[in-house]
Amino acid sequence: MRNRRRQDTAPRRRWTYWAPLAVAVLATGALVATDPGEDPERGAAARVLAGEQLRIMAPAAPGGGWDQTSREMQSALRDLVGRSEVYNVSGAGGTIGLSQFVRHQGDPSQLMTTGLIMIGAAETNDSPHSLSETVPLVRLTTDYQVVVTSADSPLRDMTSVADAMRADLRGVSISGGSAGGVEHILAAMLAKAAGANPAEVSYVAHSGGGEALTTLLSGRSSLGISGVSEIRPQIEAGQVRALAVSSPHRLPELPDVPTLRETGLDVELQNWRGVVAPKGISAEHEHALEQVLLEMTRTPGWREALARRGWGDATLAGPEFEEFVRSEESRVAELLAEIGLGRR
Repeated sequence: MRNRRRQDTAPRRRWTYWAPLAVAVLATGALVATDPGEDPERGAAARVLAGEQLRIMAPAAPGGGWDQTSREMQSALRDLVGRSEVYNVSGAGGTIGLSQFVRHQGDPSQLMTTGLIMIGAAETNDSPHSLSETVPLVRLTTDYQVVVTSADSPLRDMTSVADAMRADLRGVSISGGSAGGVEHILAAMLAKAAGANPAEVSYVAHSGGGEALTTLLSGRSSLGISGVSEIRPQIEAGQVRALAVSSPHRLPELPDVPTLRETGLDVELQNWRGVVAPKGISAEHEHALEQVLLEMTRTPGWREALARRGWGDATLAGPEFEEFVRSEESRVAELLAEIGLGRR
């Protein structure tokens, strides 16, 4: 853990002091303006950035949760930092993007959206890189998963799914995101809860939610698992039928869909997403990046995005977020080993 003062993530009046510094650190060249009366700290921070535009990597294909998060961030940050760029690097549960991101060592203009999926993918794919090679800044959101079938599927509820898994686990194929990601973990947990061998679950991995949906709708998989925010439009359009959500309670976005526990399967799983910076940035830049992201979470645009997407507010920053990431790496490794998906 870095040797600096513990950050208080709760919104308080003293943020009004840090907001100008954070804005200056992330300002684009068009926004950096100095005058004789400017705060010296603010001017120094802007000069360190040297007018670079903020770039946010979404380490997945367009349309998925990381892409949605990155683009909502871009919109909510506009009044704080001016123009920014979101770009996609897809593949292997975000670990291909991670392998590129770590090369930006010491560059405070580079950010990457990340989360539970990347931790699971790094473990499952035996990736040479992990989040320990980044600087965790802020956790932003939580999101739950929903189990769906095609509208004409004979699997009408989770009871019929559990019966089918016990009878022929291989015959119940499940489409979702990357191998080792949250959807893969949930698929194995469902099999285990149904009394089948989780290591033998028939999981069809994809690099993006759109591809997984296509697999389900084409009949090449029996079930689909997706984040609520990603699949809700298809549920509302009647393309797919929602069977259960992985949350502890029913969700306001899908009030008629039961939780997995309500269906008799003792399973609960929560996804989360956050933002990291490259290793090697200064403590000054790290603090300012954290503060501007915290300021972003208080903007009307971000609050509206949470409501529209159905994301939970999970804001956490500083040493607390760093400790959370470390604990998640340990927890996910144990969980994957338990269900037969960990490193062998």
